[in-house]
Amino acid sequence: MSPDIGKRRTRGGAVMPSSSLAVISDDSDFVHFDYAASAPCIEAAATAVQELLPRYGSVHRGTGIRSQASTLAYELARDVVAEFVGARPGDTVIFTRNTTDALNLLARALPEGTTTVQFDGEHHANLLPWPNPLRLPTPSSADEAVTVLKEALDGLAGPAVLTVTGASNVTGEVWPVRELADVAHSYGVRVVVDAAQLAPHRPVDLEDLGADWIAFSGHKLYAPFGAGVLAGRSDWLDAAEPYLAGGGASAAVGDRLGDLVWATGAARHEGGTPNLLGAVAIAAVCEALAATDRFALHQHEQLLLARLRDGLAAIPEASEVSVFGPDQPRVGIVSLDLPGHDPAEVARRLGQEHNIGVRAGQFCAHPLVRRLTATGETGSCEQTRGLLRISFGLGSDIDDVERLLVALAAVLRT
Repeated sequence: MSPDIGKRRTRGGAVMPSSSLAVISDDSDFVHFDYAASAPCIEAAATAVQELLPRYGSVHRGTGIRSQASTLAYELARDVVAEFVGARPGDTVIFTRNTTDALNLLARALPEGTTTVQFDGEHHANLLPWPNPLRLPTPSSADEAVTVLKEALDGLAGPAVLTVTGASNVTGEVWPVRELADVAHSYGVRVVVDAAQLAPHRPVDLEDLGADWIAFSGHKLYAPFGAGVLAGRSDWLDAAEPYLAGGGASAAVGDRLGDLVWATGAARHEGGTPNLLGAVAIAAVCEALAATDRFALHQHEQLLLARLRDGLAAIPEASEVSVFGPDQPRVGIVSLDLPGHDPAEVARRLGQEHNIGVRAGQFCAHPLVRRLTATGETGSCEQTRGLLRISFGLGSDIDDVERLLVALAAVLRT
């Protein structure tokens, strides 16, 4: 694979796609390094939506040709996503608004009394929705994470789930999900994987991860149309009250109060008219990625990551942060501590003076960022200076990395 796969060429002022994985941009001079927040749309997603728009109609709501075509497209999208995540017989794929929505849905579907085991460095979407949390300190190594989990599960009674990130949205470090899942399952504990940052960078498979459920967002997977996915075991979902009470979630409603029958399967938790375009866009990206050499994409990303980290190490004003240490496998995300500098001001200058987009702040992971910057007491909600985050993916190339390194050094030294 050419190292510039996913890039768009310019010809006579027009931007031309090199493949279905080409990112869409109207500014060939802008460098986007904020993929972890929202990745750019790729050609495959945009094309799928554009092709559907002329026959777009209401899903599951009519017998007309537009409704029938839209229903078919929606359910086909569900099948494509199911294959993308390695759904097993009996698993359910539910379309949601995003990862946060998916995790909140599942949290509300847990049987009463379920304990939720989590590490305190999770993204807020995977930290805040869960009932009865047993919150564990974020470990300093992958091996320690497994040990801490074993100790926490010893003697734990009743139903429980472990909910863990696949890759940190702050440091990019890949968590030892399979090892944690094996431990959890040995205690009869189910496993939820927040794959919002993992799915855009690596293949995600429920069986390979050892996950009972997986959740991710379309807008981080190059399909920014406001949809997400929850996929996995159906038993607790089928037994739970509908996430949204309304049309679609109800199979039959009688005249008397409480005389109703709720739908089963995915429809039970997809009340209201679903986001057809979002589902189709996600499925298009899943198909495009599945048809691509994912190992080649991974190798290209790792080359960029290595060059970025090497270059950052030569900038004394910036210090890369990590949870597990420098050798832990990573996706294309790096965050920097900038002592003596305001990350927000650095980000502003990179944007205004160099046309480079990065992110500054705490990235909806306040406890983890406080720990990584060594500011604030543990458990405190006081403000911290935050970090500067650089994140990339399809469409990023070595020239972008070199440009960022030069610009960042200039901003920090002036």
